[in-house]
Amino acid sequence: MLCFSSAGVGICFIAMLVGSSWLYLVAKKRKLIRLKEKFFKQNGGLFLEQQLSRQEASTKTTKIFTVEELKKATNNFDVSRIIGQGGFGIVYKGFLLNNRIVAIKKSKTIDQGQIEQFINEVVVLTQINHRNVVELLGCCLETQVPLLVYEFVTNGTLFKHIHHKSNTSPLPWEIRLRIAIQTADALSYLHSEASTPIIHRDVKSTNILLDDNYNAKVSDFGASRLVPLDQTQVATMVQGTLGYLDPEYLLTSQLTEKSDVYSFGVVLVELLTGELVLSFDRSEEERSIAMYFLSSLKEERLFEVIDDHIVEEGNKEQLKQVAELAKACLEVKGEERPTMKEVAMELSGIRKIEMHPWVNDGEVLEETEHLLEETSNSYKQSSSKIVEYDSMNNHVALASRDGR
Repeated sequence: MLCFSSAGVGICFIAMLVGSSWLYLVAKKRKLIRLKEKFFKQNGGLFLEQQLSRQEASTKTTKIFTVEELKKATNNFDVSRIIGQGGFGIVYKGFLLNNRIVAIKKSKTIDQGQIEQFINEVVVLTQINHRNVVELLGCCLETQVPLLVYEFVTNGTLFKHIHHKSNTSPLPWEIRLRIAIQTADALSYLHSEASTPIIHRDVKSTNILLDDNYNAKVSDFGASRLVPLDQTQVATMVQGTLGYLDPEYLLTSQLTEKSDVYSFGVVLVELLTGELVLSFDRSEEERSIAMYFLSSLKEERLFEVIDDHIVEEGNKEQLKQVAELAKACLEVKGEERPTMKEVAMELSGIRKIEMHPWVNDGEVLEETEHLLEETSNSYKQSSSKIVEYDSMNNHVALASRDGR
């Protein structure tokens, strides 16, 4: 009788333990569901669903991922899946169930007062369709800070290919020029051909990704809030990366598409020289490669600063013309800079230049100037109202080198 009683007590205890554990798990699961629902509403999920319902006629739609999908894709956000991190947050490499490889961006913060603008921006960005712009596939709103899901670009950043000493084979000039043209095309598209014009705001070599064939993909062109600007409005906070920042924007806080043109000019200088944009290892007058480049050009010492590897390839006329275009992009006054459409057209014209030993340099220069003048005049347009996108990852970077 005592044994039976003891056994009964043991069974009852086990049953109570199992029951309480089950109730705890159920309560925890319900709490997690309520938390996800809270974050979904807090991050504008209902508003996004309303926006998506208006996209039925579109061939491209925004995907709303569940947090479980992205946890599986990243092995529960394992540290081994981290492919980039910095002041903006962390980027993970993920594998979706359909075997598609994606990049998942987990930002540190989001302004809760700008959720509606954020959702509008997500919808706009997913409608962008350009081969040289990284595709935004969708987002997840079930976490405290929304997660953004992008296509994965395989070959890293332009910065890595230009500056990392481990690269034993420097990029040849032909590839550098193609990257410049593709980047200019993408920025021109964002400025004047996207359904809603977009100012990138942080053009730099770490935001230009390359695929296996060294085709350029412009990334990180907006992710947190959308602010319409006109000629009299100013940004509430200067954002960008030191060394690439438009000096006019830095002084006035007035952001226009010409700020992207200046930053692109700095990228052109990087492609030409192979040097870091800012380096405190250089002398004070050479610290900013853009300023040093301009002074060298003025003093007719261009080929002293251009990367020796591409000088040896013999495309000197192309190098001179690209250098002059970079100079135009780096004009202090924004109104004196070309538009990105004009830059793209001129780069395409420069690419057609082929130096042959039997061609007179002066004749080529005269013909090239005529060609560039024609293409530039054909594509002159008056400035139009631009919608600015503040990128979630773009805080002012006061470091000499940007880390991803």
